[in-house]
Amino acid sequence: MRDFKNLDMTMMFALHDALRREVERIARITARADEDPRHVLSAAVGWELFKKFLTAHHTAEDLTLWPVMYAALADRGSETALLDAMEAEHALIDPLLTDIDTALADRDTGAERLGGLVDALRTGLRAHLDHEEREALALMDLTLSQEQWTAFAAEQRNRIGSDANRYLPWLLDDMDAARAASVLAQLPPPLRAAYETEWRASYEDLRIWPSGPVRDAADR
Repeated sequence: MRDFKNLDMTMMFALHDALRREVERIARITARADEDPRHVLSAAVGWELFKKFLTAHHTAEDLTLWPVMYAALADRGSETALLDAMEAEHALIDPLLTDIDTALADRDTGAERLGGLVDALRTGLRAHLDHEEREALALMDLTLSQEQWTAFAAEQRNRIGSDANRYLPWLLDDMDAARAASVLAQLPPPLRAAYETEWRASYEDLRIWPSGPVRDAADR
C-alpha cells in the first residue's frame, strides 16, 4: 500500500479488497456445475450485501468526491480526464448488478446469460479498483480536504444505513489479524466493542454464502 500525505486510505483499501473478495466468490458460484447458480446466488445474503455496499460506495463517490474534485481541477485537463474515466467505469459496472438480477429471475434464458454478466462484472470491477488505486487515490490525496474526505465517509455510512452492523464484519471477513486490527483501530471504541461482542457473531450466523467451493483457500 502506497503512502499518502494528507488522507488516511485504510478504509478505502479495505473496502476495495472486500469487493474483490466477494466478486471472486460470486464468480465461483456461477461456475458451479453441481447446482443451478441462479438459485444459489439469488438466495444468498452475500449477493444482497455485495450489491448494497458496492452501490453505496460508488454513489458516495459520485455525489461527494468527483464533483468537488472537478471544481478544484477545472483548469487541469489530464486530471479531469481521470475523473471522467472514473465516472465512465462506474457507469459500466453499476448496471451489471441489475442485469444479473434480471438474469437470476429469468427462467428461460437467464442461465445462458448469467456467466457472461458475472464475468463482465468481475473484469470491470477489478480493473476499476486497480485503476482507482493506481491513479485516482493519489489525486484524491492531493485535492481533497479532510472535511471533504469526512463528508464522503459520512455519505457512504448513510447509504449503508441499517446494515452498518453487517458492514464491518463483512469488511473484515477473512482479513488477516494484523490488518483487521489496523482497520479496527480507525473506529471509536463503542463500534469496536459492538463488533467484538455482537456484530461478528451475528454476521457469522448469517452464513452469507453457501457452503462448498465458494469459501475456499483462494479467499485467504
